[in-house]
Amino acid sequence: MFSISDFIPSFYSNTIESGQFQWTAPSNIALVKYWGKKENQIPANPSVSFTLNSCKTSTKVAFSKIQKQDTFSFDLLFEGKPKEDFKPKIQKFLERIEVYMPFLKDYHFTIDTQNTFPHSSGIASSASGMAALAMNLMSLEKALRPEMTEDYFYQKASFLARLGSGSACRSVKGEVVVWGDQANIIGSTDLYGVEYPHAIHDNFKDFQDTILLVDKGEKQVSSTLGHDLMHNHPFAEQRFAQAHENLDKLRTIFENGNLDEFIKIVENEALTLHAMMMTSMPYFILMKPNTLHIINSIWKFRSETQIPVCFTLDAGANVHVLYPENVKEKVLQFIQDELVGYCQNGQYICDQIGIGAVQL
Repeated sequence: MFSISDFIPSFYSNTIESGQFQWTAPSNIALVKYWGKKENQIPANPSVSFTLNSCKTSTKVAFSKIQKQDTFSFDLLFEGKPKEDFKPKIQKFLERIEVYMPFLKDYHFTIDTQNTFPHSSGIASSASGMAALAMNLMSLEKALRPEMTEDYFYQKASFLARLGSGSACRSVKGEVVVWGDQANIIGSTDLYGVEYPHAIHDNFKDFQDTILLVDKGEKQVSSTLGHDLMHNHPFAEQRFAQAHENLDKLRTIFENGNLDEFIKIVENEALTLHAMMMTSMPYFILMKPNTLHIINSIWKFRSETQIPVCFTLDAGANVHVLYPENVKEKVLQFIQDELVGYCQNGQYICDQIGIGAVQL
């Protein structure tokens, strides 16, 4: 395990004038949700997620050396066009990570990014976006420090990504990722995400996630505001304890492959997340009527067919339908027959567990 001080470089053994890197990083879907954070993007409770495959951000970063200055020098393009309203978030990110990457003001950066899915609609675009950016900056640091180990590279990338968007640290590496200190999970830490280190039953290999786009618009509440509402929340401490308990239960479930128990934990976590928002002050209802129609349809379908399909939700109206690969054909038929009508313009995304960030 690395500590914060390990991520502060004392010197760089190489120099580089200009170049570019390009990485893709996926979104992820939390099974046990992180909701609420302390200072410096430290989670109030641990979480575990499936890394996705198709829902991802592709980011290219070109850099050229300049005279060191007092401010960060960067241009930001989204889908090839300047995107000024994204720049404050990038500026804040660079300010947070400068102590860990002291070369940042030595370069002008052109950051060109695009998603395979709608941003700000509850599919964790900030997670994939910040992870992809962190991977590119780590590639530059590795060029400056070629002796860097692969383990250090990925764990520092996750550490940096977390400072841009908490859940981004779960989008760097691994099919199943744990973030947050959990007593019975080896190597787990609040500082970065780690690949789940224990046995995972074959039932969870190639697990599918079909994302039903109930509402493609921008989220009603930003994640930052949502997390802040956990301060002084009347049920916060119980919720944090519940997350630890559910993660503990999931360790056993991952080992024995019990899909019925998996479904109970995952759906309970999704509903608890939304319950926290409904009972905060101010309070919000992030589901839409069609979200509830889909949930009830899934419950009915599962009861009638005994097919192990379940739902989870992020902080928005869209529904992630989770199921093993061996029932894919039946579940997709069910989605097409009964759920597509609840999606905005009939749109949904078929995804599955992926491996994390990839350099192009």
